[in-house]
Amino acid sequence: MNTAFDDQLFATFRCVFSTQRALLAGLSGGLDSTVLLHALRQWQITERPDLRLRAVYIHHGLNPLADSWAAHCRAFCEEYSVPFLMCPVQVDPRQKGIEAAAREARYQAFRDIIAPDEALVTAQHLDDQCETFFLALKRGSGPAGLSAMAENMDFGGHSLIRPLLSFSRVQLEHYAEINHLTWVEDDSNGDVRYDRNFLRHSVLPHLNTRWPHFAHAVSRSASLCAEQEALLDELLLPELAQLTDSNHGLSVSPLLAMSAIKRNAILRRWLDQCGALMPSQHQLALIWQEVALAKPDAEPGYFVKPRTICRYQGRLFAVDKITGLSTHCLRWNMVSVLILPDDAGYLYTTEAPDLTDLFSVVRPPKADEQVTVRFGLQGNLHISGRDRRRSAKKLWQELHVAPWLRDRTPLLWYNDTLIAAPGIFVTREGEANEAKLYIVRTKDNPAGGVVDRFRTVSDQ
Repeated sequence: MNTAFDDQLFATFRCVFSTQRALLAGLSGGLDSTVLLHALRQWQITERPDLRLRAVYIHHGLNPLADSWAAHCRAFCEEYSVPFLMCPVQVDPRQKGIEAAAREARYQAFRDIIAPDEALVTAQHLDDQCETFFLALKRGSGPAGLSAMAENMDFGGHSLIRPLLSFSRVQLEHYAEINHLTWVEDDSNGDVRYDRNFLRHSVLPHLNTRWPHFAHAVSRSASLCAEQEALLDELLLPELAQLTDSNHGLSVSPLLAMSAIKRNAILRRWLDQCGALMPSQHQLALIWQEVALAKPDAEPGYFVKPRTICRYQGRLFAVDKITGLSTHCLRWNMVSVLILPDDAGYLYTTEAPDLTDLFSVVRPPKADEQVTVRFGLQGNLHISGRDRRRSAKKLWQELHVAPWLRDRTPLLWYNDTLIAAPGIFVTREGEANEAKLYIVRTKDNPAGGVVDRFRTVSDQ
């Protein structure tokens, strides 16, 4: 039976899925995702038979009823001829708490299984949007946080679409009743120890009773905050691009002339681009005072999950947690591609280097010279093109190698003679004469390269 609500749903689907050819729908077995999948299937049958649709149940392993929920979802999909996938995940609540950890595990599973041409579809609705707004308000969020959930957003090169954000739970319940749908109830949804459940059961019902259209008003406020953020992006992102270099380093000196309000907005957008969690106002002030404005000879750092904000040569950098490799000594045959440890990249030799990679021209090793790759530059050394020796620290500074990269920069040795830091310098002892050898350092394994996995000298 087609109802006015069906017509509203289908109109929304036509709008938000106009360019989509395949959808991956999250299915928990609850009311919201059950209604969404059923409505999508009906729309697919009547209007979009070319659309590919499949559903996935994420098994968190947290509830003893989870196996029965998975079985329910499988049976529901079989009844409506929707391809079904069950994906188990491991949830580690030790650092972020159970709610955040489960969400992170769920969305990582979505990233792992989504097909190249699929969009992810989830069933958050108007009441969820209102709860998300209040949770952001509780955290003291600004316009970005108060924007709550977007109807369509980027998801690692895919689209994450929430087509039910303008529909209330009451409307979804009515749809389920008319279509004789059954769903499962998660008993944890009634536990008011969780912030979202506390809002859902103890706070928002009173507000909705006093003001029946309260959730719609909150949704409008969230939309206005999103518009404000989009406008700021439009105004500030071009300027941010001018302030950052190819390594995402942010120049500090232009920020000194800005008002604190504009500077903070620039910093927040830069941190977002670097993959750092959005800092609080207090954290942002500490980044500016303790890192950006630190003394020139200092090496400051401030941790903002999962990055450390550092300053080097007048620029801010958001650095991954990295491990020094000075304990490694790798043998290399100089024929195969050498995989460096801890995702530090690759080395290989070639007769025609790709100019987009870092490379150095060195002499070939002699017959009695064993080739190794080590890390951690020490002592004084004389590099090609310089008139005298430099200390390792002074040399790194002159060559603009950041402190956090120095113990991860591969060093090529012939026996106990340092030859080069590929792509950075060649020593006097490594200079090429008639015979030349190109040593290339790259982040990615060159296509077709025969790989020689790193082996320490002690492994030989």
